Amino acid sequence: MASLRGSYCCFKCQNHIAFHDEIISKDFRASSGRAFLFSHAINVKEGPKEDRQLMTGLHAVSDVFCYDCGEALGWKYIRTYEESQKYKEGKFILEKFKITMTTDH
Repeated sequence: MASLRGSYCCFKCQNHIAFHDEIISKDFRASSGRAFLFSHAINVKEGPKEDRQLMTGLHAVSDVFCYDCGEALGWKYIRTYEESQKYKEGKFILEKFKITMTTDH
């Protein structure tokens, strides 16, 4: 069984969402404030894909929700339309205030 040390949980129900080692960047912003770019997320459901104008241009994204409680946590980049943004494809933005870090499991 994988250790959950250094993992992030849904702030509402404590469902494990992502691992600290999978943070690509902490320099992202969401409408609510600071956000992290993760290479993977677990225990999330994806909403429908839609094109959305973000600060870095037009992207195809799907909102992501906690699998247990349904809380909106951020979004997944499905497709980017600008070459300089391709590194985001398949990655997850999780809003900092929607996740909490756990270190004792």
